[in-house]
Amino acid sequence: MVNIIYHYCSCSMSFNSTPEDLCAADDRLCIAREYNQAVIIVPTLLLLGSAVILVTLCFMRCRTQQRTRSHPTLQRGIDAPAGINPLEHEELPMSVKHQNVRPTLTAAPRASTEQYPRVYSQVKALPLSFSIKADNMVTLYRACVDNRNVVLRVLKETANHNERQHFLGFASFLSGLGPHPFLPNLLGMISVEPPLMMVMEDLQHQDLLGYLWKCRQDGSLESSHDMTEKRIFIMATQVASALEYLHSQECIHGNVGARSVLIGGDLTAKLWGFGSAYRRTQPISLSAREPTQLRKWQAPEVLSMRAFSHSSDVWSFGILLYEMVTLGDPPFAKVFVTELLQYLQRGKHLKRPASCSHALYSLIRSCCHWSPQHRLSMTELIQKLRAGERSANDRRVLRVPEPLDFEKYMREAGYGETYNYAVL
Repeated sequence: MVNIIYHYCSCSMSFNSTPEDLCAADDRLCIAREYNQAVIIVPTLLLLGSAVILVTLCFMRCRTQQRTRSHPTLQRGIDAPAGINPLEHEELPMSVKHQNVRPTLTAAPRASTEQYPRVYSQVKALPLSFSIKADNMVTLYRACVDNRNVVLRVLKETANHNERQHFLGFASFLSGLGPHPFLPNLLGMISVEPPLMMVMEDLQHQDLLGYLWKCRQDGSLESSHDMTEKRIFIMATQVASALEYLHSQECIHGNVGARSVLIGGDLTAKLWGFGSAYRRTQPISLSAREPTQLRKWQAPEVLSMRAFSHSSDVWSFGILLYEMVTLGDPPFAKVFVTELLQYLQRGKHLKRPASCSHALYSLIRSCCHWSPQHRLSMTELIQKLRAGERSANDRRVLRVPEPLDFEKYMREAGYGETYNYAVL
């Protein structure tokens, strides 16, 4: 027995050798032990190696997630629309409750009590410039990231599947329009974890209509921000440039007006309000919610239920010029919405405001011609705007002595009292 054990221990181990090579032909105990070692030790080594690899991978994954949470970067979300670099792995709990009240023109921004990731700071609810209900699907916040002011368009956490798809589809639509100096920049998209969020550039003065109303009050703005005829031509040229670009992309805006133009701190005008354009890209069942309360900005062919066209955008642009020169008066103030088409069919048109020069009024009439074929093309419109800018008065500041009566504006502009104001 001692000889057998000594023989087994003295055997040289080799994975390339067989038990028959290591043991004598008649030494059955040696052969059995060699087989036992090969069957037990080799799988054990393989299991230990696999366990080490799994532990290493888990450790690396945990470290990666910690670094991502500490230093969030722009990445593509797994469900992000094409063409968007969403901000992944950022949780922004948006459980702040908002009362269903009518905000006023002087409403102050509400600070959130939530804890936000370090990438965002100074997060506050964006104050509304109109005393109309905010969109019940999206909440706007103003924040700061990388020393840059941004606007967060946050989808409500209770959004259903269709609302999520609409939100993501709209973001994809905006991204597909491409960059332009007079279109607001879509900076990113958070689409991996709720709430879904678009990150837009912040334009300090918000919408042009609210800015025009501020211009009515003496001393409410810096003197360099006063509205003059020259300023009208400059801003109008910027909006027209954005419209021309959209038309070159086979996109008809369909919602041009002072409410759908945003104003930056340097008074740069950027065209916004693409909800109407996006809805027209959707199936009929999804695009049936086209608002009817803005009919005073729509061309006669649109009022008569015909299709939008480049020329219908030109008509609405003429209405925008009227809003600018009147510092935010509604068009066709004395005409009911239900009678507007018949009013235009009789050859009636916008009256010339007292503060409007003949050159600017001629441009308004050229945009708001009954026949689409006789309206200016975008190229002609931009040429005339640039020519008007060179000769426009830059000294006479436009003022409106009457204070703003908001309820009166709502009636004259044709808004329904239950209209849910939201410039998408």
